[in-house]
Amino acid sequence: MRVKPPISQTYERSTDKFQYEIYLLGPCFLLGILCTEEYSIAEVLWTTSIWLESVAIVPQLVLLQQMREVENLTSQFVATMGAYRALYILNWIYRYFADDYVNWVGWVGGLVQTVLYADFFYYYARSKWYGGK
Repeated sequence: MRVKPPISQTYERSTDKFQYEIYLLGPCFLLGILCTEEYSIAEVLWTTSIWLESVAIVPQLVLLQQMREVENLTSQFVATMGAYRALYILNWIYRYFADDYVNWVGWVGGLVQTVLYADFFYYYARSKWYGGK
């Protein structure tokens, strides 16, 4: 999502064609309305933000898939973001057994996000182990 013109001189508008407004914002808002526990503005917006966070990496992943060759810094950033979400799953498991706490919207959103990273992790690990790009 861009409010200002890109800062980077390497930005290529021709490859940045993902229509997040259609494919991410609308469906996430709809899920926020349908999956909320309480119909207050704050709760609907919070639920929407959980769904939006789970798919926010999609435009970056689409761009990386189109490029087929990724800079180290970009790949390490995406891998770190995926690892962060995977570690959240361990926290949820711990909290389920220690505190008997369940947040289904957060859990499902986090699992969706982790699944979205799975394809990237496969190619990232393969390139690190075998030296490919």
